[in-house]
Amino acid sequence: MQLKTLIHKLSNRTPTLLGQEQFSKFAVLIPLIEKDDELHVLFEVRAFHLNRQPGEICFPGGKIDQNDKNAQEAAVRETVEELGVKKENITNIFPFDYIVSPFDTIIYPFVATIRHPHNMKPNKEEVAEIFTVPLSFFQQTAPEVYNVHFKVEPEANFPFDKIPNGKKYNWRLRKMDEHFYYYGDKVIWGLTARILYHFIQVVTKD
Repeated sequence: MQLKTLIHKLSNRTPTLLGQEQFSKFAVLIPLIEKDDELHVLFEVRAFHLNRQPGEICFPGGKIDQNDKNAQEAAVRETVEELGVKKENITNIFPFDYIVSPFDTIIYPFVATIRHPHNMKPNKEEVAEIFTVPLSFFQQTAPEVYNVHFKVEPEANFPFDKIPNGKKYNWRLRKMDEHFYYYGDKVIWGLTARILYHFIQVVTKD
């Protein structure tokens, strides 16, 4: 390959996340509603008959389809389908920091307000119930944080003889913080709590 060809290839390329084509991509919406003269965060309880994470608390969202123009459109579409709201009642939509999880997924969160929340008709096939929590609760309540450690287990035929120190190689171990919020009998944890915690940090910062 000539230098001219190489420069042409690199100059017309936009950097992306390495290996992103192998990742599953999801979009979620952090819904805010006005209730009792203050802002509330709205959550779903996933239907108990679902195969994946039944009964867990989450934000509306799901996998980005090929027909979605972008992640925001996917987040809005899923919110309309799950909460039974009209698209025009989802307003003030803002993209938030996306997450690359250790489980080969990328999650694109968005923040939005929902008008006329009393008109919502949650889809019972996906949503067991919805509830709201005052935003001020999360601003005043620190979550409990627990560490989850990931263990390195190379496969049996891993070529240890080809790397420095062989089987004594000093692997860089990874841990992940799991946040837990408790509101009444509701336990908010996992990626939902992680996204929520970061959101609270951003909106509370001076």
